[in-house]
Amino acid sequence: MKKIVMILLGAAFVAFGALSATAAHHKNPATPHSVIHVVTVSWKADATDDQIKAALDGVKTIAKEYEGCTRVWIRSIKVQGDKSHAFVMEFASEQALKDYAGSAAQKKWYELYLPIRGGSTTFDITN
Repeated sequence: MKKIVMILLGAAFVAFGALSATAAHHKNPATPHSVIHVVTVSWKADATDDQIKAALDGVKTIAKEYEGCTRVWIRSIKVQGDKSHAFVMEFASEQALKDYAGSAAQKKWYELYLPIRGGSTTFDITN
């Protein structure tokens, strides 16, 4: 009986260790499970600098108005190809990104963005 208890305890410790390792993997800051929404954009020829600034500043407003958007980046340091700007929104989860589509925050921002957007490319990325 004592031998069986020791075997069961040993198995429990192995299982606990495996669960802990799995949990640690999911908490690794280098591989978050948030979603990064990366957009490269070119503007219409008649878009003014003030309109472009307002559209990019509007991205910052999304993070304040939509709970599922946790962080944003709007300043392009290096740009390649035919796009002139890029911005990034980080969403808490895939569901938060899905729920953002058609949200009041998106509709409000689109009033600034869509009239001056010439073209854009989007990548949604997660682990």
